[in-house]
Amino acid sequence: MSEERTTKRALALLGSLVLSCGVSTLAVAASTQSLTPRLANSHSSKSIPTDAAQGLVETYCVRCHNNRAMRGNLSLEKFQVSSAADNAAVAEKMIRKLRTGMMPPPGGRRPAETDLLDFATSMEALIDARAVTNPNPGWRTFQRLNRAEYSRSIRALLRLDVDAAEYLPLDTKSANFDNIADVQLLSPTLMNSYLHAASEISRLAVGDPNATASEATFKVTRWVSQREQVDGAPYGTRGGLVVTHNFPADGDYIFRVSFHHETTGALYGSGRAALHTLEAPEQIEISVDGERTALLAIDRWMHASDPGGVNLLTEPVAITAGPHRVAAAFIRRFEGPLQDLISPHEWSLASTSIADAYGFTSLPHLRDMAIRGPYAPTGVSETPSRLKIFTCRPSLPREELVCAQEILSTLATEAYRRPLTAANLDALMSLYEAGASQGDFETGVRLAIEGILASPHFIFRFEEPPQTRTADAVVSNSFVLDDLDLASRLSFFLWATGPDAELLRVATGNQLSSSDELERQVHRMLADPRAETLSTRLAAQWLRLPDLEKIHPDVRTYPDFDEQLKLAMRRETELFFHNLVQKDRGLLELFTADYTFVNERLAEHYGLPDVRGDSFRRVSHVDSARHGILGHGSILTLTSHAIRTSPVLRGKWVMEVLLGSPPPPPPPNVPELEETAAAENGRLLSVRERMEEHRSNPACNSCHRVIDPIGLALENFDVTGAWRIKDNGAPIDATGQLYDGTPLTNPVDLREALVHRRLTPLVNTFTENLMAYAIGRRLEYYDMPAVRKIGSLAASQNYRISSFVVGVVTSPAFRMKNMSPNTQAVYLGGQP
Repeated sequence: MSEERTTKRALALLGSLVLSCGVSTLAVAASTQSLTPRLANSHSSKSIPTDAAQGLVETYCVRCHNNRAMRGNLSLEKFQVSSAADNAAVAEKMIRKLRTGMMPPPGGRRPAETDLLDFATSMEALIDARAVTNPNPGWRTFQRLNRAEYSRSIRALLRLDVDAAEYLPLDTKSANFDNIADVQLLSPTLMNSYLHAASEISRLAVGDPNATASEATFKVTRWVSQREQVDGAPYGTRGGLVVTHNFPADGDYIFRVSFHHETTGALYGSGRAALHTLEAPEQIEISVDGERTALLAIDRWMHASDPGGVNLLTEPVAITAGPHRVAAAFIRRFEGPLQDLISPHEWSLASTSIADAYGFTSLPHLRDMAIRGPYAPTGVSETPSRLKIFTCRPSLPREELVCAQEILSTLATEAYRRPLTAANLDALMSLYEAGASQGDFETGVRLAIEGILASPHFIFRFEEPPQTRTADAVVSNSFVLDDLDLASRLSFFLWATGPDAELLRVATGNQLSSSDELERQVHRMLADPRAETLSTRLAAQWLRLPDLEKIHPDVRTYPDFDEQLKLAMRRETELFFHNLVQKDRGLLELFTADYTFVNERLAEHYGLPDVRGDSFRRVSHVDSARHGILGHGSILTLTSHAIRTSPVLRGKWVMEVLLGSPPPPPPPNVPELEETAAAENGRLLSVRERMEEHRSNPACNSCHRVIDPIGLALENFDVTGAWRIKDNGAPIDATGQLYDGTPLTNPVDLREALVHRRLTPLVNTFTENLMAYAIGRRLEYYDMPAVRKIGSLAASQNYRISSFVVGVVTSPAFRMKNMSPNTQAVYLGGQP
């Protein structure tokens, strides 16, 4: 039978596997009573009598929030403090504004700060008391593996590094996270992507001795500098790219490199500023696992119209199957400084000779590298994937079935994140037999692995109520997750992948629901290197680090900014947060730490001496203005425009990301900040002067007087986060007054105001983001009692990161779940 017919038959069986799969549920592992929070007041403020609190509402709040004015689309005319728990959605909005000091609004009549905090505490006490007896864990639909989780799960399961972006579409974000369940839309296109990924990845993992030649292309973005050595490339090289490529079989492979060219077709870097000549041409080296396999000379006169275009090819190179590190990099021939940027403004130039005159482009730039093969495959060598898969090797035909069962049982148990059922195994063995009958033992195993990767048990994370109906579950509409579902929640929270053998063993034995065991597993997992995902995923998304990819400071104004510096900035912030997790430091160090992590490139940008090489290391900041993340280049750059700083963006970032209270959107038809306005003496206005001119518009002033002082306190940092003392020739004036009246003169004042006067919002906002990421849904007003309880627990432990994590995983929102209406109807014996 042809390979095409075999594939069709296998896919038919795969379809039956998908349709027949179900999700088993286990008995309840713990009672809801043990999960209700014991709330404590985490604030130094105290509750005040209800009538006094009501007086504050009527005196200071109803003036604006009444049925006629409806400021903020909110009326408090009928709001009763004594019934705050019955109207918690509105009360929580009030608490948030009171805690951040934003209400009553600046400029109006305000009671004493202590009275406002006591008012907030009074409402919190009423709401939290209700939550003790009636916890609401919330509901979300099932989750599916997003790109990051898919890649990590494949690596853990098959010891194979894959780029999920090659197979799966972009993840939809909500609340700035890519794992929020209710926006993870399903479509036929998405499901086809998962099926295609399963087919390709299973073939790469097992290997294919009969593989036909195919091509994989790796691109280099146009604005990446070619002057520095790329991490992982051989010493003595510069620029290019380094990738890990999975070769499907032993055989010959051909490498092709292509270069950027002008719109005229001429090679970039071939003008009069070019360094390479006919006598000493530029060279590019192809290496595999650090060993040179080819050295190609670049013809400076090559042209896009040539038969071969601006491409170079190697001779066939013999390479074994499996993952190999491949580098294409230029030989370094000059150690001096090079002005080398292919920047966006050059895209409109007819010739780079103009750019050469400015000294921007004097080097060829790699556009992409393609790997094509295998040619004349000779077999499949042992790879890390094959060593993980083939735990047994049948020597006789009668041993193949037993060996296949062993292999598939082991892999599927890990992939499905729970013990395998007989029906699960039967479906996989049917796939194995279909493949083996048309090929051989390995063909059958490969097809069954494809079935595992395409199974809903792997792609989705179902959480079902227990099969045993309980009175508590019927009344409360909630249920406790079984140990296996709890293990999956925990592992995807801390590692962004499925449970390891230890966690699965504990969960299978129904031991994870024990509070002591759950806390022990949390500390074990936080100490594991895989917990770095809390920095690269949780912290990165919370702090908006992916937005750095959209930022390209103007090359004429900031010629020293390039892609390497941008990557170093992001890595600094990720390593900084990972250090807090790894060392179990206090959360407040995020804002106050006098140290950071830099490599040579970033240290030069910050003016830090004695740092050499591409490796990051911990260094101390002498300048207190740099302390904490408000001094990180990543934050300062992503909150700037291409040619100027933005106090608005920086102030908005602090309010939204750190304080959890974003400013309202601007009113319609508000004019943009004038970029080219000039003072009377002809010089350009500073950013502060332009902001003051903008605020003269009454429609703008109400919001800007709240936002701007925060951003202006950071005005000594330029677009790229470098320190400066002037802006367009005018001395920097960073003075201002925070919306609560706190005077600000510099970044130190801002940091101290946040930590000392707005500690509770800082702690609550971090907790909210941690919790949303952990449970895969946006937080609602009914989650705030748990948020406050977690903050109280953390405060008693000096805000150590582990105390927040333990607080989240022991909360009802993490360990319990509400039923959907359809599920509840079936659970009660009715119809959905």
